[in-house]
Amino acid sequence: MRGAAVEVDVVITVPNQGLGLWMLGAFVLTFTGTRVVTRLIRAGRGPFRDVAVGGTHVHHQVYGILAMLVAGAIEFSYRPGTPGAQILAVLFGAGGALTVDEFALWLHLEDVYWAKEGRKSVDAAFLAVGVGLLLVAGFNPFSDIGHGAADQAVFAGLMLVNLALCVGTILKGKTALGVIGLLVPLVVGLVGVLRLAKPDSPWARWRYRPGSRKAARALRRYPPDRRTRLDALKDFVGGTPHR
Repeated sequence: MRGAAVEVDVVITVPNQGLGLWMLGAFVLTFTGTRVVTRLIRAGRGPFRDVAVGGTHVHHQVYGILAMLVAGAIEFSYRPGTPGAQILAVLFGAGGALTVDEFALWLHLEDVYWAKEGRKSVDAAFLAVGVGLLLVAGFNPFSDIGHGAADQAVFAGLMLVNLALCVGTILKGKTALGVIGLLVPLVVGLVGVLRLAKPDSPWARWRYRPGSRKAARALRRYPPDRRTRLDALKDFVGGTPHR
């Protein structure tokens, strides 16, 4: 008896059609281009100028918010395939970059773009890129959940513990570690919560009495004029803030 030929089609798919990479690439390119343009405007060089409508300065975060709203509305309403999904990912990533670049403005509700407080925008951008790289690399703490009630109960308990560690890390003034700890459970959060809190953090204000040994250690570890290599990188990317 002649065996029947069996034809097997092997389909290799890329998770999310690589949309995370499209979004991250658009974010990085847009953020870099935006910082170049704003620094040229600050120096009074080139053809670029601030946009004003009726005497009101229109910040570029407005365009970013609109871009993300449009991309999100179209994605949720129509779920387009290739290449529409990639176009929406680029639009969302670019809008996110324009919005995050002025994170400090909507945090402080005033124009602190070139002030020391404006450096929070660069911090937020670095954090967004870090989280984006983790997502593109496939970090997913929810991928190995078992189907049994016991497995799900254990998983929920671990997630609650990890959330507490991440919140503690953020309260200690280490926001980047706290957010990344949500994607890399337990290890990052545990490291962050065990480390000394920054002197201006909520944890230090609540737990470190003025004049105590821990308050003195925190001030020595994080003095007000502390400069690191990361600060130099932030100056290179975002420009030196006004003193």
